[in-house]
Amino acid sequence: MGCIQSIRCKPKSFRDSVVVLDLNASIDSSPTVIDETSSVVLRYRTPHFRANARVEVPPVAAKETWTIGWIQACNHMEFYNTYGDKGMSSWELPDLRDGKIQAISDSDGVNYPWYGNTTETFTVVGPTKRESKFTVSMNDNFYPSVTWGVPVSDSNVPLLSSIHRDQSFTTWLVAINQATSETVVLQTVRWRMRLYIEVDPEKPLGQRAVLKEPVAQEQPQKLYKNEPIAANAMVKPNANDAQVLMWRPKKGDPMVVIPPKYSPAPVTRLASDT
Repeated sequence: MGCIQSIRCKPKSFRDSVVVLDLNASIDSSPTVIDETSSVVLRYRTPHFRANARVEVPPVAAKETWTIGWIQACNHMEFYNTYGDKGMSSWELPDLRDGKIQAISDSDGVNYPWYGNTTETFTVVGPTKRESKFTVSMNDNFYPSVTWGVPVSDSNVPLLSSIHRDQSFTTWLVAINQATSETVVLQTVRWRMRLYIEVDPEKPLGQRAVLKEPVAQEQPQKLYKNEPIAANAMVKPNANDAQVLMWRPKKGDPMVVIPPKYSPAPVTRLASDT
């Protein structure tokens, strides 16, 4: 409905005018691929999570700069490598594990808070006379190396018997005003990556590991109601810098194999209530 006579129309705010024209989020249907070419480590490559969105930004009248793109946080991580009756190694995020924080940034470690700064973001510098239409996209997968032998031993005798991994993420499509830090959550996506690999270390190299589950990953969920961004998703450290590799033997005390690169003070407030 248009303006009535002399009543002046109030222009829509950026928050009310930016439009997500289309958004797709999926995980490739291909299964996790196992690589046994190394006599030192087993490698595996999971299918990719992919997200892309077409966005329309209205003309920006003021000298404002808005960046639109993807922010991702890890909400849950289980990553256990079992070595028969010796014990297990475990990649852990201590603050997340202990419930001190609810999520941790999964930024590239350089362009906080963004997941990346190539296809993952687009910046609109005002003033602009016309609307801007563009696509922002991201992808993510796991490609780790797991030692055949116990990681705290000098021996490389193959003892690896299984790998279990279960991680959950929240991914937000977000617009941020670079001057005021006003944050607009445009879409929230949740996704999960799981795998279980069974290993027989007695078999010859190249025949040891079998992917037991899942053959196909659960597809991501686009939420009808957006979730606020946890403050820890906006700041250092990212998950790669905060993770620690533990050795948890069947007998004896656990020990740190690889310490975290960075350890934060917990932040519990929410960055946005959008």
